Amino acid sequence: MRRTFLALCLLPACTTSTTGWEDDAFRTEAKNVVDRYAALVSAAYEKSSRGAEQMDSALQDFVAAPSADTLQATRTAWLGARDDYGLTEVFRFYNGPIDAAPDELEGRINAWPMDEAYIDYVEGMPDVGIINDLAAYPELSRDVLIERNGAEGEDSISTGWHAIEFLLWGQDLDPAGPGARPFTDFVDGGTAANQDRRRQYLTLTSELLLDDLARVADSWSEGQENYRAEFVAQDPKDAIGKILLGMASLSGAELAGERMTVAYDTREQEDEHSCFSDNTHKDLLANIQGIEDVYHGRIDGQAGPSLSSLVARIDADADTLATAKLQAAVAAVAAIPPPFDAAIQAADGSPERASVKAAIDSLKEATEALVGVAEALEIELNLE
Repeated sequence: MRRTFLALCLLPACTTSTTGWEDDAFRTEAKNVVDRYAALVSAAYEKSSRGAEQMDSALQDFVAAPSADTLQATRTAWLGARDDYGLTEVFRFYNGPIDAAPDELEGRINAWPMDEAYIDYVEGMPDVGIINDLAAYPELSRDVLIERNGAEGEDSISTGWHAIEFLLWGQDLDPAGPGARPFTDFVDGGTAANQDRRRQYLTLTSELLLDDLARVADSWSEGQENYRAEFVAQDPKDAIGKILLGMASLSGAELAGERMTVAYDTREQEDEHSCFSDNTHKDLLANIQGIEDVYHGRIDGQAGPSLSSLVARIDADADTLATAKLQAAVAAVAAIPPPFDAAIQAADGSPERASVKAAIDSLKEATEALVGVAEALEIELNLE
């Protein structure tokens, strides 16, 4: 993924309290919000890990017996797992477990955009990619995939959701639908060379994704000496600053910017997030829904101690505005007609292209409202 690292300002000049931070009852409620957030993060990553396990199970069945039916079952499982993962992306941008060095697991899990020819054949180039380069990569292994991820530039992606996506769907050469890689690419003597290495690559990538997601989930598990324990033990104002930084960074620079404006301006299919499966519209919707869930402290649809209730204590207008703008952003993103690549490539003035622009504008407004929430809490967000 295009990486955007944002800083959080919590300087003394930012923290002179007139909002209730010196009030014990207010700080207790803020601590409850932080605890609820930690529980929400843990539940979301655990659900994402379970979805990935279900995908891997379907994938193993496919690799053992490639067929049109087992390929379709694996694609369906990937789509379901991808929806679960999309809800977790709001937990980034403050150097938490998924972003922190040295592993920077997000880059292995969800990096994009990717040069598909880095992994496997593409139209007109049947011999390219790690799978087909037996001289450079005589043995495929997890270490090889990790070492090659990002080794030759931003789009030299060899691991994660989108590597698996490309192997399952292939290039999207159909303007009206997703890629259509045949299952025979994985059958000995089938439609493309190195079928055994393609099966191995798919298996290795899925196993690595499972392990990386499990590591992140473990970092947020309750009752351990881990990142979650440190997160909930810090000053609640600092923790809430990080929470808001993740929310506003995702809605603004990442969603409105990298994931939508870039694709809108270039009209390039390669700039959409899940370009092989045509799942981008659902990626975007899950991302903004994840932000809204955090604001209302929702776990599986059930609200709990939340930023909304905390902000409402000191600035009801800021809370009302943020609630409305987030709700509007969800609706605007949901209104983009799939597939996303067709919408960005539609004619200027068309309803499809206008819907993308409307969603971008709505996300920017939601980001501004979140900055207003931070200001109400006397937290300064240093956003790009």
